[in-house]
Amino acid sequence: MKPLLNTQALEASSIPANSLMNRERNCIGGNSYTKELFFNPIDYLKERLQTKEQVAWLDLCCGSGRALIEAARIFAGENLGTKIKIVGVDLVSMFDLCPSEFSFLQLLESSVVDYQPTTSFDLITCVHGLHYVGDKLQLIQNASGWLKDDGLFLSHLDLNNLNFENGQAAGKLIVRELRKNGFEYDAKKHLLRREGRKVFNLNYKFIGADDKAGANYTRQAAVDSYYKKQFFVPLR
Repeated sequence: MKPLLNTQALEASSIPANSLMNRERNCIGGNSYTKELFFNPIDYLKERLQTKEQVAWLDLCCGSGRALIEAARIFAGENLGTKIKIVGVDLVSMFDLCPSEFSFLQLLESSVVDYQPTTSFDLITCVHGLHYVGDKLQLIQNASGWLKDDGLFLSHLDLNNLNFENGQAAGKLIVRELRKNGFEYDAKKHLLRREGRKVFNLNYKFIGADDKAGANYTRQAAVDSYYKKQFFVPLR
């Protein structure tokens, strides 16, 4: 079996901190979150503000934060800044300049694996970010628990980047178990979706990551994640 990296070693690699991940992506338009997610985060949050006093959006692996700054500018222009909270988290703080008046926008330098929010969210997105995360399943489980009861989670996921410890493909089995826990997966769009908060455990132990896996469907270098299925014998 090839040598695998733990989370700390992976995050020191050049692959997770690459300069292409969401560095140039806007929120709406051609090269944008809206295009990649087939979903407009701004419209979604505005619609929720029709029935809620406050809404919150968490973007994991936000890159430069350009998409979030664009969204913040739109919300501020419509005098909605006091009704929204936007948080972007990325391993490397290569953030674009954020206007100081956007106090409702936070761009945080942190490992998404270590990040612990202090609030729940109406919307959680991860635009092509999971491709570079070691323990992808743990982040999916965490994000599901950070949602509000009627919140929405959207993330890209390439099943080909999920493997068992013996090297066999694990993606199809794992996505089947995710679906049992209320997730939807669109294989053509490589999009994972969940509506509503749920705390759960897939019982997979992360054993390491391969940062030399090569390109996935995005044509950019990605990280393969390796897992061991944990079986629990019920107490009698």
